Amino acid sequence: MTIEEFQNKFGIIGRSKEIRDLVDISMQVAKSEVSVLIYGESGVGKEIFANAIHGYSNRAEKPLVSVNCGAIPEGILESELFGHRKGAFTSAVENRKGYFEIADGGTLFLDEIAEMPLTTQVKLLRVLETQQFMRLGAETVTKVSVRIIAATNKDLQTEVAAKRFREDLYFRLKAVTLNLPPLRSRKADIEILANNFLRNYTEVNKTGVFIIDKDAFHLLKEYHWPGNIRELKNVVETAAALSRSSILDASAFESIITFNFPEEENRNLPIYLKKTAEEVDRELLYRALFEIKKDLVELKDLVYNSRREVFSNGFPSPEQVVPLNELAKEAIKNAIYAAKGNKRAAAKLLQISERTLYRKIKEYGL
Repeated sequence: MTIEEFQNKFGIIGRSKEIRDLVDISMQVAKSEVSVLIYGESGVGKEIFANAIHGYSNRAEKPLVSVNCGAIPEGILESELFGHRKGAFTSAVENRKGYFEIADGGTLFLDEIAEMPLTTQVKLLRVLETQQFMRLGAETVTKVSVRIIAATNKDLQTEVAAKRFREDLYFRLKAVTLNLPPLRSRKADIEILANNFLRNYTEVNKTGVFIIDKDAFHLLKEYHWPGNIRELKNVVETAAALSRSSILDASAFESIITFNFPEEENRNLPIYLKKTAEEVDRELLYRALFEIKKDLVELKDLVYNSRREVFSNGFPSPEQVVPLNELAKEAIKNAIYAAKGNKRAAAKLLQISERTLYRKIKEYGL
């Protein structure tokens, strides 16, 4: 099976070198029995790679059981993993298999492994070493054959140093490590990912075909994507759902994604306000109006500075007076040309925010 065939079969989208290298490693380790540790921020596709490794392994005919260690309360995680006998605790009204038994012969995917309590880590390590365990309340040992794939968005070495994760378990899990890059580090894949999500959206919702234009793709590639691929999928689907046109331009995405510039980094942090809902709404409205005023002031300053020489030799004649919008339009065109089409660089040259630039581009039909 080629890399392309592997990607198509298991839904791994991307043509960047980073993704192709990860696919190549995944294909190599899939046929072995070694544990795999997958690193990556939330939303980068850790579970997709886990599914691919299992699906290409010799255990593919057996189940892949996924467990989110951070979503199960500490008090019942051990019971969920190893099962229990009837009467082991108050609510244990019948015998119950745990995830290890359910995954017997297959693969157990432990997502958010860093959230696992230290007491459970000890028992997990023993199972990994012996492939056997005891259900809660049981007196006999249960043997299983399970391959482990673990994933985390935390640095486990840091967790080990902070005594929040066992070092021996860490070394047992990291036989092979995959580091999935965040979307902002593989922007070459944004276009193919977005088009794929858009195609799936139209198929599921039985809508017409949507097309994302060049400026919109430029905007998407300039965005930081803290939520990674999952966020991109949601943004594309939301833009399609709200659009009245089959062409998704930059304006279709501007209201969905927010660029946080350094000076505004902490402006939108949630805090408790001793205000009524009406007062908060009024304040938000005032802030929006202030932003609009700020944009106008920026453009006026820009026009004044760019045309200051016109007035340096006395009063201009009526023929020399150029409408304000024409000056702004010309300045924006010159900045985009000077920045070779890079909107962020053009915004910096104009000393305005990128959001203002996109709004003006749409307003002037550039």
